[in-house]
Amino acid sequence: MTRKTDLVRDAFHRQYEACEKLGSPFTARICRLAGQRLHPGGTVADAILGWQGDASALGDSVPLRLCGALHALVMAGKSEALAALYPPHHEDISDDDLWRAMATAINAHKAFILDRLTGPPQTNEVRRVGATLPMFLEVSRQTGLPLVLSEVGASAGLNLHPDHYHVDLGGMSRGPESSKVHLAPKWPGRPAPDVPLSIAGRAGCDLLPIDPGNPADRDRMLSFIWADQADRLSRTRAALDIAAASDVRVEKADAIDWLARRTAEPMNGAAHVIYSTIAWQYIPESASAKGEEIIRAAGARATQDAPLAWARMEIDGKTPGTGLILILWPSGEEHLVGRADFHGRWIDWHGWPE
Repeated sequence: MTRKTDLVRDAFHRQYEACEKLGSPFTARICRLAGQRLHPGGTVADAILGWQGDASALGDSVPLRLCGALHALVMAGKSEALAALYPPHHEDISDDDLWRAMATAINAHKAFILDRLTGPPQTNEVRRVGATLPMFLEVSRQTGLPLVLSEVGASAGLNLHPDHYHVDLGGMSRGPESSKVHLAPKWPGRPAPDVPLSIAGRAGCDLLPIDPGNPADRDRMLSFIWADQADRLSRTRAALDIAAASDVRVEKADAIDWLARRTAEPMNGAAHVIYSTIAWQYIPESASAKGEEIIRAAGARATQDAPLAWARMEIDGKTPGTGLILILWPSGEEHLVGRADFHGRWIDWHGWPE
């Protein structure tokens, strides 16, 4: 168990570093304390330290599962001691006091936390629209057609509604100013395509879809948003309201089966855009290879009247942030069109080479 425990502690340390970089010092602190002070002997501690899978962010994201469970207890009013030390009351709290409250909550709510550890974190980060929208605009610029969106790993479907948000792409505004979701990522790169955007259809799949109109589903998703990032919480609540008011619901489906169905017939008169944001990595390697094969086979069948695009905001092993890769068929051209922060706080748009 020693080697396994070391790997789990390393996962907590790496998540601590990631949270610091992504602007959540409080969640970083939760990860650091849990990684350092959880010890074998308790039901929850044994489940975490003896985790059977990959505890890291590239696997089961165990640190964020625990963070989400603790935040859920605070949100539901189930742990007054923990709530008293959580944002906005977290300034000048000692590590000892915070860990004492964490340990008390972990011991008092074993069944709840063990249940929450069985499911992956889902935040459906709305700011990633700042990365996908310029890719959609590029497809519109090149095809002159309305778009049909197909999102893999769509969670609650919040990123299926880019035309319902007010988005500032480096000084170029898109979407209704009256929207309660305003996005303004830092934009150090080239101008985004300035063309009309028409979305003729939208759909998404997820193994564990969230119903934006279901209070329990909403609360679970919000619990995974870091407690000291009030702007993300309010933005996500507003996006959930927009998604709940629509008639679009994410389908519970395996991504590969769903892609096969979505690409079975050409979408004449529209550009079909398949996309994902930090989701493709969670598909098992053999399945992701099959998914790519399905997409590329559909691309080979694409025509000028029924083009296909594959837009990815996915980890590519390079820095900073994530790569934005766009492929457009029938030409099959593929380009790195930019890089983006994991949470969409900045977008470095390179554009499509002329």
